[in-house]
Amino acid sequence: MNRLTIVAAFGLLSATSSSPAWAGSGPAEHEHEHETEVFSAGEPGDEAKPSRVVQVTMQESDGKMLFVPNHVEVRKGEQIKFVIHNNGELDHEFVLATAQGNEKHAEAMKRNPEMEHHDPNATRVSPKKTDEIIWNFTNAGKFEFACLIPGHRDAGMFGSVEVK
Repeated sequence: MNRLTIVAAFGLLSATSSSPAWAGSGPAEHEHEHETEVFSAGEPGDEAKPSRVVQVTMQESDGKMLFVPNHVEVRKGEQIKFVIHNNGELDHEFVLATAQGNEKHAEAMKRNPEMEHHDPNATRVSPKKTDEIIWNFTNAGKFEFACLIPGHRDAGMFGSVEVK
């Protein structure tokens, strides 16, 4: 391979590696490169290790969208299995990050409303369905879980995780 071919291949790789992965003809799926990604709230959990189960319900009520509960307290180093029930009539997401990170990502979702999350720290749940996220909270601090589908976070669909 000559130098020009190598430079062109590297440029193409660089341009495509930071783009979201598209499924089908549009921006239906958003994925991260997990090997290099650092998560603010810790790291993906291990199904083989013990977890405390936290049930979370997503719903719409009186023009608001919400999580019940909307606040969870965790010890640093604790592994949590979030069992996420969508009792609503619409798709909802559970995305765990910092509030600032979720705000920034919500803005990107407004530009790409068909983007869906199925990452270690996020999932989209269809109406009347349930999903799970297992998370190891290795970092102390205050974090947020939110639905980043356009308009949902603004309608109140966010909660907090306090890691002590």
